[in-house]
Amino acid sequence: MSNRQKPLILIDGSSYLYRAFHAMPPLVNSKNQPTGAVFGVVNMVKRLIEQYQPEKVAVVFDAKGKTFRNDMYPEYKANRPPMPDELRTQIEPLHNIITAMGIPLLCIPGVEADDVIGTIARQATEKKHDVIISTGDKDFAQLVNQYVMLINTMTNKKLDTAGVEQKFGIKPHLIIDYLALVGDTVDNVPGVPKVGPKTAVKWLLEYGNLDGVINNATNIAGKVGENLRNHLPILSLAKELVTIKCDVALEASINDLTPGPTNNGMLKQIYHNLEFKRWFKEADVQQSIAPDNNDCRQQQTVMQNFQTIFTEQELDQYIEKIKQAKLVAIDTETTDLNHMNAELVGVSFAILKNDACYIPFGHNDDNAPKQLLKDNVLQKIKPLLESQHIQKIGQNLKYDKQVLSNYNIQLNGILSDTMLESYVYNSVGSRHNMDSLAQKYLNKTTITFEDIAGKGAKQLTFDQIPIEQAAPYAAEDAAITFELHDYFYPEIKKSGKLHFVLSQIEIPLINVLATIERNGVTIDAQKLNQQSTEIAERLVVLEKKAYELAGEAFNLNSPAQLQEILYHKLNLPVLKKTPKGQPSTAEPVLAELALDYPLPKLIIENRQLSKLKSTYTDQLPKQINPNTMRVHSSFHQAVTATGRLSSSHPNLQNIPVKTEEGRKIRKAFIAPAGFKLIAADYSQIELRIMAHLSQDAGLLSAFKNDIDIHK
Repeated sequence: MSNRQKPLILIDGSSYLYRAFHAMPPLVNSKNQPTGAVFGVVNMVKRLIEQYQPEKVAVVFDAKGKTFRNDMYPEYKANRPPMPDELRTQIEPLHNIITAMGIPLLCIPGVEADDVIGTIARQATEKKHDVIISTGDKDFAQLVNQYVMLINTMTNKKLDTAGVEQKFGIKPHLIIDYLALVGDTVDNVPGVPKVGPKTAVKWLLEYGNLDGVINNATNIAGKVGENLRNHLPILSLAKELVTIKCDVALEASINDLTPGPTNNGMLKQIYHNLEFKRWFKEADVQQSIAPDNNDCRQQQTVMQNFQTIFTEQELDQYIEKIKQAKLVAIDTETTDLNHMNAELVGVSFAILKNDACYIPFGHNDDNAPKQLLKDNVLQKIKPLLESQHIQKIGQNLKYDKQVLSNYNIQLNGILSDTMLESYVYNSVGSRHNMDSLAQKYLNKTTITFEDIAGKGAKQLTFDQIPIEQAAPYAAEDAAITFELHDYFYPEIKKSGKLHFVLSQIEIPLINVLATIERNGVTIDAQKLNQQSTEIAERLVVLEKKAYELAGEAFNLNSPAQLQEILYHKLNLPVLKKTPKGQPSTAEPVLAELALDYPLPKLIIENRQLSKLKSTYTDQLPKQINPNTMRVHSSFHQAVTATGRLSSSHPNLQNIPVKTEEGRKIRKAFIAPAGFKLIAADYSQIELRIMAHLSQDAGLLSAFKNDIDIHK
């Protein structure tokens, strides 16, 4: 994209409406009115506006009724179920919010939102004006060019021309031909049966385009070639259906997409009705996103005082500020998410939400400036960190506590933890990581780790990241922690019960779990290796039996091949279909089929043994720490909705106990001499609570008389 002007932002409102509806938890207000989709879409719009500060923007929705594509092909989108009522009721308030925000909203009868966006994008391209289309719909890849880019706000992934080619294997101008070949089960667009993405891309690269594929149809062998030849008549129709119309007659032009003033009164009324409390408060001071050119008044922002510390004098000065502060937020930056292996790269502090610092001492990129010595920094901050009188807050402080323990620093004076505050405040309200919390509760888009480190195999460790990029990220973490605490803690303190749970259960549990994790557990690696060998031998036997039952060899782990064997060759009944209309091979379906047929039962056994082998007997010995010769699992307080702990790396809570193989794995865990390992579990705790709350005579009698509650 060019850098000549701010990009025009086109938001695919219909795409995000459905995605927010399915992605968000089922939020309702006190009147039981669904609000989750509204919240999700508005949050996305706010985020885009904040990020790009656009001078031109529009949110585009599908209009009611049929479109020209239904006239071309009456079965178009015929498979789609009707819009759920709980989603339908959210459309009007969503439209009203967007209008009240001053953002142009387009909804053109007879065409889809895609066509309206395509038309505006083409007009912008002709004027060489940059465009960002915010959508989750793959069809828009056909519009990408030098001036048009896609962004998926829910995943923050961007697609320019190179990105389209990397994702699909073809350039944007071939996307229409690609979609025509593969079809679209969601929109009920016919394609060529058995032609998936790989085959479509292969043909288009070999023959140039769809016309080239059609002209060479007689040269394509096999069943797929036969399918192509049989479906040549529908390809032109499919191509028309998937082509975004770029010449819709619009009353509005690009110049009409300038955002207008915010109607705060209307916003406050809608937010009040929907019970969006934070947004209701913000509406009092909310400014229009449109610049006022008449009096040149600008929206004021608080300049954040983030400092990077390179000298002893600067460090001493900030330490004095911490000593004088009532509260300090802390965060560690390390080389590894595994606390036992992590090495400190730097430490950040915040004493106010707009006063934070980052102290780097372990960056080793090629252009890294001179930093303070790690030992000197740790020696100076150790008294602060170990002080019971200086109160600390953090985000997932258990991790920071563990890392500091690696350097013989005991973190004391923990007042609270924003991850746990969020969990206590609303365990299912959102994910409890900092980026999600900042977006949901502070309406702030934070710098993510991927923003500075990259993704995948080429992702940098923190010590490899240049300080000029690392420092704002690290200091922001501490500052956002301070701001989240200011949001959550007063709300929690208002409720005596929630404050009790946070202060008397969750916060003290940090130290307990940190000790458990650090102690770890001893396992018998030799016993697990032996069991892994036995399972491998059993899997070979099961595989041979499966081939005998199927009458041919096949990949037991391939859903497609399993579908072919079970439902086409053996003609087993189709009990359930996938969202794409394929017969399901999910475990619950196989379990039901296993009651009457031998092959599904064997497949289930194969899957269970394979999982035990890959998850436990193969992996557990590899997770023994070479220094302690123990396995150190991580226990998580803020994951489950019910309040129980969960564990990972490894997950010690899902080892089966009802099978012989599972019991063997459990026997590989060893207690030290003079000790025993004890397994304890609540007995029907949820049902007992229900019995107490309901005072149901039958439940109470069953528990009092020790009767099997399930009978």
